[in-house]
Amino acid sequence: MESFSQEYILPWAINIATAIAIFVIGRWVVKLLMKVLESLLHKTKMDTMLVNFVSSIANALLLLFVVIAALGQLGVDTTSLIALIGAAGLAIGLSLQDSLKNFAAGVMLIVFRPFREGDFVEAGGVSGIVESITIFNSVFRTGDNREIILPNGKIYSDKIVNYSKRETRRVDMVFGIGYNDDLLKAKRILQEILEQDERVLAEPEPSVRVAELADSSVNFNVRPWVKNGDYWPVLWDTTEKVKLEFDRQGISIPYPQMDVHVHKQPDTDAKG
Repeated sequence: MESFSQEYILPWAINIATAIAIFVIGRWVVKLLMKVLESLLHKTKMDTMLVNFVSSIANALLLLFVVIAALGQLGVDTTSLIALIGAAGLAIGLSLQDSLKNFAAGVMLIVFRPFREGDFVEAGGVSGIVESITIFNSVFRTGDNREIILPNGKIYSDKIVNYSKRETRRVDMVFGIGYNDDLLKAKRILQEILEQDERVLAEPEPSVRVAELADSSVNFNVRPWVKNGDYWPVLWDTTEKVKLEFDRQGISIPYPQMDVHVHKQPDTDAKG
């Protein structure tokens, strides 16, 4: 009995105790490493959500390593276990290709920050205010107060236009006058309208230029610079002021028209 205990029970007890020690100490080391990792990630000013996600992934992988080490101490064939985990991971990865694509895109959006919450952007075929950015999708609120949820993969693979990134924006407007109207007078009216608007910035200097001799009109490109938040009010107000002032001063705003000339052909079949 004593030889049996020394030959089987004692080695197993030592192995079990060692495996428990590996697991307990391993968990303590993992917690310590996670604190260090989170501290380093926070120092890089990485987004809190991404820090939490990276930390949870790293924690799970390190704990898996500790469990495998403890099982190896008990004599379990960890090579087969690692192969099984790898095969399971591959199968899960293949079945979640779209989700992994959205996850990768979410990480890129959070790290590189092409836009932030509160920005007005055009992305993934949608224009709206960014309300939230998560790992797998982002939420937008449109101008008519609809909520649109887009997968991050669609956003990151498409063009992203951030209208809120810069403090100033240029308002691009086109106004046409008739060919018989006074071109210099119309240009002066447009310049005065911009000069009288306090929202129009002096620098960069607003531009009023004859841009095109079109089929039915002489077109002016009118391009003032404004603060980002004044873009739409200046666009709408300027359009209204130009119409009212042109009407008051006798400047016409032509519309496309077509002259149709009808030519009567002689009746060749007429007798006599």
